Amino acid sequence: MRKLCPNYDREDGLETVLEVPIPEEMFASTNRHVSRSWQNMKSWMRPSSEKSPPSLATLFGGSGRATEVQLLLGVIGAPLIPLSISNCQHNPIGRNIKDQPIEASMAKYIVQQYIAASGGETALNAINSMYAMGKVRMTTSEFSSGEEIVMNNKSKTKGSKHGSGEMGGFVLWQKQPELWCLELVVSGYKISAGSDGKVAWRQTPWHHSHASRGPPRPLRRFLQGLDPRSTANLFSNSVCIGEKSINNEDCFILKLEADPTTLKARSSGNVEIIRHTIWGCFSQRTGLLVQLQDTHSLRIKTNDQSVSWETSMESHIKDYRTIDGFNIAHGGRTSVSLARYGDSKGPEATSRTQMEEVWTIEEVDFNIKGLAMDCFLPPADLKKEDEGCGVDAPPTSNDTKVIRVGIRRSGSTRSNGSSQVVAINEEDDICREDM
Repeated sequence: MRKLCPNYDREDGLETVLEVPIPEEMFASTNRHVSRSWQNMKSWMRPSSEKSPPSLATLFGGSGRATEVQLLLGVIGAPLIPLSISNCQHNPIGRNIKDQPIEASMAKYIVQQYIAASGGETALNAINSMYAMGKVRMTTSEFSSGEEIVMNNKSKTKGSKHGSGEMGGFVLWQKQPELWCLELVVSGYKISAGSDGKVAWRQTPWHHSHASRGPPRPLRRFLQGLDPRSTANLFSNSVCIGEKSINNEDCFILKLEADPTTLKARSSGNVEIIRHTIWGCFSQRTGLLVQLQDTHSLRIKTNDQSVSWETSMESHIKDYRTIDGFNIAHGGRTSVSLARYGDSKGPEATSRTQMEEVWTIEEVDFNIKGLAMDCFLPPADLKKEDEGCGVDAPPTSNDTKVIRVGIRRSGSTRSNGSSQVVAINEEDDICREDM
């Protein structure tokens, strides 16, 4: 990971210190987009008094690459888990497992084994802060509508030069479970997300800062082998539903459903969060988490139509290493399936998009000295999200923001230039409509 960037404006100028380190592959590549990505990042990060931020399509020069990057950052960039932080931190790790159903008792026993394998309860409770830095590679593999499937040949072509997809780096900070901050830069474009214990927020190149609906929730990335204590607290109220083999590793499966109160808090007038379920697979041999999966379903009502969306994320967690006595995962792969089911008939009533992220952790540290509360303050232009995901409409005076991402299917252009679009709101709730 490179922490200094050459001065592209002046050859004799000093190098720039990067707040978010960039993978070395981005600089080693001879791709002509490298210099332009750096210029794009500087342009977005500079102080600006503009009333509305530029669209990602404008930043990328109107290319189809804007669609892919915006979709990847919106879906995979900073997803949250369904359980609120307050619920997680009030579940003690050493809770008594007696006098409970056998499924719940088995789950608590498996969590106890996970705690021991991760470093022990005393050591985990002594952690008050952490830092992690790593790199990611994101791709969209295919888009299907009805019986038609369009493969992303662009990503395969790029793979022959510097790896398939969009490269980037990220930095994570955490102070207890309720305070966290993420900075992620992919292909020169930065998104930020965080929680100050009262509200979870996100900032993107295509929108002003905005807050998520409902209580603040933990970042999913922490549960991908980085934060054993939050993972143990999350699954402390789960149930064991069986066993399965993952990469020739026998695992226990723990299941957790988001409670109706949390789902209702995240819903709005025209958006109903139906369910959000999490599964964790823990190795019977090592006791560590090897797979994390969650499925998120919602229904959007517009006029006389109703569209259902289902987002499924499956993370394979690997490369555990001992850092200061804690077993921390240093790599993994997340596969995402984004599916739409409409009420109307025809090939466009259903569609599915496949995405993938591969991540690697380069640095991890605990109990960071000097990590002040100021590091977790939300942006000054934070706006509270009033609506969930809905049909895209012309800009109005309210604070509702929806991102339109065009995804054209091969050979399916219309006279009015319409296309399939993905609308991504501030909470990672996804919906799609026909223009």
